[in-house]
Amino acid sequence: MDQYPLLTERLGFPKGTKALVITCDCLGFCHSCNLGVYDVLRNGIATSARLVVPAPWSRDAAMRYRGEDVGVELTLNSSNPILHFGPVTQAPSLLDGQGGFPITLEDLWDHADLSETHRECRAQLERAIYWGFDVSHIGSELDALVMRPEFFDILLDLALEFDLPISLPDYLNEERIGFPAKTLAFEAGAIFPDKVINPFSAYGQLDPGSQDLIESVIFSLDEGITELCVRPAQDTPELRAVTPQWATYVSQLTTTSERRRFDHLLSRANITLISYREIRNRARKLKVSTR
Repeated sequence: MDQYPLLTERLGFPKGTKALVITCDCLGFCHSCNLGVYDVLRNGIATSARLVVPAPWSRDAAMRYRGEDVGVELTLNSSNPILHFGPVTQAPSLLDGQGGFPITLEDLWDHADLSETHRECRAQLERAIYWGFDVSHIGSELDALVMRPEFFDILLDLALEFDLPISLPDYLNEERIGFPAKTLAFEAGAIFPDKVINPFSAYGQLDPGSQDLIESVIFSLDEGITELCVRPAQDTPELRAVTPQWATYVSQLTTTSERRRFDHLLSRANITLISYREIRNRARKLKVSTR
């Protein structure tokens, strides 16, 4: 099992701190998601979001941006058969037979050229910055960049180059993926939450459509920094047309909009809501002060 200090300790939080980051990881996917994500960032309990730069509604997300905490979900797959999109660079090895990103991870890993992959991921980050986003962190769509060591090197390299925290899922242990990803990230000086809960991943342990999702997390939270990933979206004909999971998206919008209810629960559980921007800024300040 990986062993290293809690991120709260490394960033100077008081001992015993329980901090929660609530991240919307579907910004840019569709118009309904953009409306839902910005709603819960501005009025609900979400503290961060991740932009899918190659997705069809990412430019709309940029136009709606008002300085909220937004990171980049580095994307190399397009698993939705209706909204099938592709790379922002000229990257033949990242295309499937339909002219977009591969649908499956296996197809990506079998054919992706690593230099093209690195260039594409870098371009996605640079495009978000060019659009005006104060990028707070990075993640990996479908965990494509975290389950193979040669792809993980790209993710880690970009995190260190841009000095950004990484969202690293909990199952990244050596027994499951074959290499010590979190240990390598820690030894390289990368910053990542102590725990990441993503019900939408293949390894999610919670029902993403449950109204009690966040409450369950709050009352089982451990010391350190935990990230909970959600996907809120408004109920529209567009959303119902593009994903069979539309009801889950709408349910999570309802849940994450209930600010008053969850403020009370967070207070009872002595939990602090924080954003990736705060994590990033604390890490950068600490790095400067210890040089």
